Amino acid sequence: MKKLRKLLGQNSGIAAVEFALVLPLLLLFLFGIIEMGLAWHTKQVVTNVCREGARYGTLYTATPSADPNGDVVTYVNQLLTNLGFPAAQIVSVTCTGAEGATGDPVTVSVSANHYFPVLSPIAGLQSAITINGTAVMRHE
Repeated sequence: MKKLRKLLGQNSGIAAVEFALVLPLLLLFLFGIIEMGLAWHTKQVVTNVCREGARYGTLYTATPSADPNGDVVTYVNQLLTNLGFPAAQIVSVTCTGAEGATGDPVTVSVSANHYFPVLSPIAGLQSAITINGTAVMRHE
């Protein structure tokens, strides 16, 4: 009986077991914060590039034979490339109204995929979400 009480009274190793149980949850929480922050960053990049593209479209003066909407799309794609945005993530870039007159709206839309490399296999989330951005400005 004395030996049984002695074995039950020992606490060595409990901290290691608790740590082993809590560590996966902490790591999941940490990677969740990191990956959601990266998704937010992607949203901000897409939104700002849309604004820049719309601003470029409102100030764009093209010759009659040029394709102003195509030039704005090229400009937006160049901005994304300069920012280090992976080309594989870009779903679509569209522009309408760049050929308009003063007061006409220019609309630039960008759709991009954002991938979750850590959370999707672990937590069973979908591997990618589509992040959309749109900006509308009027010609000056």
